[in-house]
Amino acid sequence: MKAVRIHEFGGPEVLGYEDLPAPEPGAGEVLVKIAAAGVNFIDIYHRIGLYQQPLPMTLGVEGAGTVQAVGSGVTEFRPGDPVAFSGPSGADATYTVVPAAKLVPVPAGLDLSLAAAALLQGMTAHFLTHSTYPLKPGHTAFIHAAAGGVGLLLVQAAKKLGATVIGTTSTEEKAQLVREAGADHVILYTQTDFEAETKRLTGGQGVDVVYDSVGKTTFEKSLNVLRMRGMLVLFGQSSGKVPPIDPLTLNAKGSLFLTRPTVFHYTATREELLWRSSDIFNWLATGELKVRIDHQLPLAEAAEAHRLLESRQTAGKLLLIP
Repeated sequence: MKAVRIHEFGGPEVLGYEDLPAPEPGAGEVLVKIAAAGVNFIDIYHRIGLYQQPLPMTLGVEGAGTVQAVGSGVTEFRPGDPVAFSGPSGADATYTVVPAAKLVPVPAGLDLSLAAAALLQGMTAHFLTHSTYPLKPGHTAFIHAAAGGVGLLLVQAAKKLGATVIGTTSTEEKAQLVREAGADHVILYTQTDFEAETKRLTGGQGVDVVYDSVGKTTFEKSLNVLRMRGMLVLFGQSSGKVPPIDPLTLNAKGSLFLTRPTVFHYTATREELLWRSSDIFNWLATGELKVRIDHQLPLAEAAEAHRLLESRQTAGKLLLIP
């Protein structure tokens, strides 16, 4: 089988497209034939060593496909079942072995590419809006990178819960996508200071929550647009790591809250994983949630997919197809 592997940390050039023996499922494991693998910033963090894993490693933490075989003790899945997963590495391959506890069923009739495109980022949008800062009607949510893969889903999830949404993006073309997703206000940060514009839009009061996946370049102003006792949810760092912060800064800016969550801590139990994934897949099936697939590239072009994602030129999801 083919797999995208790294033997050292570095740029896209360290990605290898290699032949490996097909794995076999052990006890409690499932062999999945990959139909599509999602490309996410965590793949870049693994590649550059920000989130270090033992080397060599096969990249990819999100995929969907069909069960080929099951190991002993597996009763929930059988060969032929459509499934998806988020978490275990190894999705960037023809086949991968996944612990049955980390697999979720894909509803019959739902395209596996859509399942791969929506699972990780959809569950991220779900936990951010339902658990980290549970949105309600009357809340105002500020979303950075609103035209990105998570951003477009986050806008839709926030609107579904009744919040007012302010989103940022870089171009008018992307802004139109954010408006179509339901955002009430879109700020082109390349043309307008988002701090000043957000204060204007909120009458100087600020927003209840900022969802920030950008990090270094937006962090300080993200704090500044929060209302008193608002929350900054830092869930990514596409522009780089945020410098250390003195906790007294949170006090001075209005007794603010700061959290740095990850989807894996919000899908730590089987019950939570099934709740979030089933919500996402049901919303997709009913049309309540729409996923924009920006590029589908052959698995051999994983390096190009990484370059596209790092350049922040995409609007929506990137997929690799074995």
